Amino acid sequence: MALVELTPGPNMGYLAVVAASRGRVAGALTVVGVTLGLSVYLVLAVFGLTRGLLASPVVLHLLRWGGVLYLLVLAAEALRPAPAPAATDAEAPRLVLLGLVANLLNPKALLFYLVLLPGFVRPGFASPGMQLLILGLAHIAISIVVHLSIVSGAARLGREWPADRQRLLRSLSAAGLAAVALWLAVSG
Repeated sequence: MALVELTPGPNMGYLAVVAASRGRVAGALTVVGVTLGLSVYLVLAVFGLTRGLLASPVVLHLLRWGGVLYLLVLAAEALRPAPAPAATDAEAPRLVLLGLVANLLNPKALLFYLVLLPGFVRPGFASPGMQLLILGLAHIAISIVVHLSIVSGAARLGREWPADRQRLLRSLSAAGLAAVALWLAVSG
């Protein structure tokens, strides 16, 4: 599970951009939203509702193109300088919501909970729902550690790097997010 979280994906890029431009608190609030998104997918998996998603090509198609669009929005947002150096209390719900939406439209998270995690369920052990819950909670715990590490490092870079390097970081992050959007669009 740690390898899944250490594989670069949209969440990493988005969290790095938010933390580098807005600071550690903004990044941590975004992690809360991302974690809520993982929790939604976990609940769907535990209650067997992911089978309905897998069985519906229309739902998968909508999620895919929603993810492509959202990744492009995140890429565009990454190019803009932050409006303020740090998050304010009024922005907290927005940052959490953006993290939630980013993760719900994250193809990597979706595939993990729809396809990969159920593959670890073993017959003859606890109920499949209980196994999925335990595995999912372990994944969420690992993801929190990884995501907060990214936030911490990116926030430090955001404070220490001069403005021209911050622009470069935002450009690289935007390019990475756009590349993932392109991959998702053409991969079918």
